[in-house]
Amino acid sequence: MSDNPTPRFRNPFRHYPPVIDRTVTTETDEAVPRPLRVTAAYAWRLLVIAGAIALFIWLVMLLKALVIPLMVGILITALLWPAFQLMLHARFPRWLAIATTVVGTIGIVTGLLWLVVWQVREQWGDVQARTLLAVDELKKFLLDSPFHLTATDIDGYIAQLQKLLTEQQDWIWSAAGAVTGTAAEVLTGALLSLFILICLLADGGGIWKWTLRLFPRKARPAADAAARNGWDTVINYARTQMLVAGIDAVGIGVGAALLGVPMAIPVAVLVFLGSFVPIVGAVVTGAVAVFLALVYNGIWIAIAMLGVVLLVQQLEGHILQPILMGSAVKVHPLAVVLVVAGGAMIARIPGALFAVPLAAFINVAAVTISTGAWRTGEEPAADLIWSTVPRERARRNR
Repeated sequence: MSDNPTPRFRNPFRHYPPVIDRTVTTETDEAVPRPLRVTAAYAWRLLVIAGAIALFIWLVMLLKALVIPLMVGILITALLWPAFQLMLHARFPRWLAIATTVVGTIGIVTGLLWLVVWQVREQWGDVQARTLLAVDELKKFLLDSPFHLTATDIDGYIAQLQKLLTEQQDWIWSAAGAVTGTAAEVLTGALLSLFILICLLADGGGIWKWTLRLFPRKARPAADAAARNGWDTVINYARTQMLVAGIDAVGIGVGAALLGVPMAIPVAVLVFLGSFVPIVGAVVTGAVAVFLALVYNGIWIAIAMLGVVLLVQQLEGHILQPILMGSAVKVHPLAVVLVVAGGAMIARIPGALFAVPLAAFINVAAVTISTGAWRTGEEPAADLIWSTVPRERARRNR
């Protein structure tokens, strides 16, 4: 027998709790092939996610009177933010920068509306007279056309149209009431958007700090970085879309004025506003210019106006959108088309308007979180998104 006792075996895993397999496998589960079980597991999780998204969309639609002004206020803030920062860097007092930004924006919009109303009032009578003349010329064309229509046939079609309008009189009056209600909602939404704009310019940092506290503490750095990058993308989108819309409006408006098409300024303003709906906005509003040229100036001027619209659209589609918008939004053109179509299906014009900036924000935020670019090891800078100083200086001071 040895003097040295046999050393006791020490379990290296003694400090870890035992692993207990809690998976319960029944005979039915074993009978189902594993690929089918995995597919079913993915399927019910995807259904839960789809249900959550559907519930969120339903809530947004239910509260659209609040959501739409909020989105408009945020988008206008992103559009005016570079000019607002320039005034702050020039040591403007914050209240003066806010007043200059808001009053200047209201002044520009009011001036554009005044130009539209002035030109419509000046040329409306002439356009009406030319429209009646164009209708008479259309009747003569149909009488001499290969369709072999007679004056009795044309009068019969006109009588059927009048009968249809008479039968739908109740619907027309209800639609007029709906337009009145919508106008009141638009006015209320505009005032609410203006209030949101002033609040974001005045205390955006405080709003973001309060919002960031809603996230768990460990998730705040990722949420802060994702929102910061997403906000930069929205600013780039608003600035680039303003440039693209301005080029579309100037091109089509100048073309209409040179061709003698009436109401060139209202057409340019309409094109400018419509260009904020990507892909289809400028096309639809440009069709208005072609229609006015057809009614007022005749077929050849209408063809020339169509050529101007197509030329501007080619410039936008092959140069402006790929170079400017592609780098600003960082969303594939196919995704732009799909999100605009989906937004229009869900919320019509507001959905199409906000689809691209919302998709760009979500895309950049998701990439920021998934790539781990937010891992800096520092506390989140809650006010960097709304900071009034350069970010490099803010990082040095943190």
